[in-house]
Amino acid sequence: MDSKTYHVSIKIIDILGKGACPNHHKVGDLFKVAGAETVNGLCGWAYHAMMPFMTVLRFGGEFPWEEDKNTAIVCCPDPHNPVIFELRREDI
Repeated sequence: MDSKTYHVSIKIIDILGKGACPNHHKVGDLFKVAGAETVNGLCGWAYHAMMPFMTVLRFGGEFPWEEDKNTAIVCCPDPHNPVIFELRREDI
């Protein structure tokens, strides 16, 4: 088993619904996750929704429905203004 770990970048790629995130996130915002640290300034609800996907990417896993095995597309749980995130695995 490969014990390599990776960093994950989080990029906002779309905001649906009213197009305005109540936490003031904007399309193009970029965050970096290194290890198990939380990301300062990122919505806690969105971070919680992304955590299982980040964990898989950090430890070398992949999702069969994603064309690019280094990414996962995840949506925050806000039903009125869903923010769409692209998680990308990166070498440390």
